[in-house]
Amino acid sequence: MKTLYRKACAKGAIAVALAASFGVASGGVDMTRISKDALVKAPETVDCTLENGAATQCVKWVVRYQPKNLKTGPFCPETLTDEGGIWNWDGEQPGLYRIDEQFLTMLETQGYKFYDADGKVHITDPRTAQPAGNNSCLSASVDTSVEMTVLLPVSPVKAAKPTGLGTVAKVGLALDGVPIFADAPSVLKTGHMPALDTCGGHVDPGGWYHWHATSTDINTVFEHDHVDASCALAQKADALFAYAFDGYAIYGSVDSDGKVPSNLDACNGHTGPTREVPDGAYHYHASLKFPNLPTCLSGVVAKNNFSTNAKQGIGAPGAPGGPGAGGPGQGTPPGFDAAAKRLGVSQTDLLSAVRKNGGRQLDTAAAAKDLGVTEAALNAALPRPPGQ
Repeated sequence: MKTLYRKACAKGAIAVALAASFGVASGGVDMTRISKDALVKAPETVDCTLENGAATQCVKWVVRYQPKNLKTGPFCPETLTDEGGIWNWDGEQPGLYRIDEQFLTMLETQGYKFYDADGKVHITDPRTAQPAGNNSCLSASVDTSVEMTVLLPVSPVKAAKPTGLGTVAKVGLALDGVPIFADAPSVLKTGHMPALDTCGGHVDPGGWYHWHATSTDINTVFEHDHVDASCALAQKADALFAYAFDGYAIYGSVDSDGKVPSNLDACNGHTGPTREVPDGAYHYHASLKFPNLPTCLSGVVAKNNFSTNAKQGIGAPGAPGGPGAGGPGQGTPPGFDAAAKRLGVSQTDLLSAVRKNGGRQLDTAAAAKDLGVTEAALNAALPRPPGQ
């Protein structure tokens, strides 16, 4: 029995090694690069099905609610005299801001008051409570029992056309084992601010930490946007940061030669040499502006590629983004499904056009041209923010 067990273990180790080496050679996923500090158990290769119906092999990781030794915060400042994290404001005077007195008082002039007469900031833990007022700074607590399961194709497959990444759409898995998602929900839509720390992450209402930025190159963004903030994580603009959910690698804002690439596609990707693949492979780059993540995915993702045992939030059973669920957690903002039908285009094409042409500061003429519709038709179809 012991001999059979040893043989089985040896075969398993060989399979893992072959999958890892094949993935690296083809510009795909190297399962050994995800930090052990995040792993609940060793990664494995499993059979999986891509969204286009193709059968393939995926790497399966089970990761903790937060990697060991990862320091997070601050998120919401307790008072106006304190400094919190950061927020990408999309109302009047849009841009990336440090959450401090200057920013919060600016929001008050626009009708969003996040503090009381004594300067105390309204803070809510969305894992345990609902906001009491119209405007609250959200700072969720962690749930140490939460685990997440992530599936990425071992060898990426290019899609027929890119998939747009809307609000909290699934982007990838960072090398530190932290999942990555697109834009956090807008204050203009909810009235509440899910504050990010200065590395671009926060805790989901389900109790697990995740990124909304390329954290290992976020200081480049702060310098570019003149934001008085700094991430304590090691910063390296040419380093591998993550693998996207389609299996392609995500790097910082520059190539291995230290230069900002000039031939990027609509998803902020291109084919070229990297330290991991000197002969060249398709990969994404961080941008110089926030959120410094790919704007769409060029490859095909696996079905059921993200799930958690959390009681709520993204990836929880029956919750938006969970197995069998749709809606905002899958990257479709409220009202976009109806807008797409009205325009006679797919939700993916609509989201891609919006992201490509300014997102919340949309150039409607350019987006309409990309979609093959009139600007008037696009303006009439797009959902309006609450209160407008």
